Amino acid sequence: MSLSVESRVVSGQQNHPAEKAPDPAAPPSTGRAGAAFRGLGLVLALAALVLVGLLSVWVGTRGIPFTATWDVLWNPDGSETSVIIHDYRVPRTLLGVLVGMALGLAGALMQALTRNPLADPGMLGVNLGASAGVVVAIAFLGIVAPLGYVWFALAGAAAASVGVFLLGSSGRKLASPERLVVAGAAVTAVLYAFNWAILLLNPRAFDQFRFWTVGSLAGRYHDIVLLILPFTGVGLVIALVLAPSLNALAMGDQMGRALGVNVGRTRVLGAVAVMLLCGAATAAAGPIGFVGLAVPHIARFVVGPDQRWVFAYSALIAPVLLVGADVIGRLIGAPGEVQVGIVTAFIGAPLFIALCRRRKLAML
Repeated sequence: MSLSVESRVVSGQQNHPAEKAPDPAAPPSTGRAGAAFRGLGLVLALAALVLVGLLSVWVGTRGIPFTATWDVLWNPDGSETSVIIHDYRVPRTLLGVLVGMALGLAGALMQALTRNPLADPGMLGVNLGASAGVVVAIAFLGIVAPLGYVWFALAGAAAASVGVFLLGSSGRKLASPERLVVAGAAVTAVLYAFNWAILLLNPRAFDQFRFWTVGSLAGRYHDIVLLILPFTGVGLVIALVLAPSLNALAMGDQMGRALGVNVGRTRVLGAVAVMLLCGAATAAAGPIGFVGLAVPHIARFVVGPDQRWVFAYSALIAPVLLVGADVIGRLIGAPGEVQVGIVTAFIGAPLFIALCRRRKLAML
């Protein structure tokens, strides 16, 4: 607690649609009834996001009545209350929405690319790459402000993603899901050793790094929000554009090619989108676990395997979970707070276990 600033890995086997028994408990998936169900779900998810966003702006270490919060939110007057709302809570809430959306989409995209239900955004080494960038910035350049090392985190995430893809594409074969998973595990192990070798030899850097690595939205202002907005925006567009192609690839590479999908280009663009989304989110808020892993399963539980709907739902459910966890952290840790990375672990782990027990994880 700190003071507040105000499954299995797929191994070449493919699931043929005929092998899947229909789930009688699943929501309607075709026709007007299915579209209406999914559309209503999106509306409800959007309403939930607006609600937790308002709670995030209202709740904090400084008690402010809701009516006063609402008035100042739309009519800033330069008062102390206005400064707290607009300079601290609003950017923190917006950052939570962006980071949550990025992690949810990155997780859904990663699971679709690797056809692995246990994949998360960090499987391509993005999280450890961002961590390595922050370690270098703190240990060797003395940069301790979030706005300073966020660029190094983005560069580290990009370098790790490129390294994983090049390693997975070595030889004559293209980067298959299995090769990407193995390459990601190798790069992650190397970066993990690199980070801790530096941190254990530099106690000052370790003290600075541990506040970032726990995952937090505190102390981030409008400059961080504006910095990661282009990266998350481009990643969002790429992910949504790739959704139909990923639906075709779910039946296997050969079937995807028969349906006109460029497999290599789809995987390259998918890796770029994961790097942009996860890299920006990790750079801004630090590594936050379970959001990218659990949220896509919640989305598939509601709408089925269609990636177009899974991506849309993940982009809304993930920020609800993340911003809600941030609000809970402020409430249970008052007058300080519990960082959002800790709260999401406590919420996400039981939620994911419950999903595993309630329904067998679908292979992708």
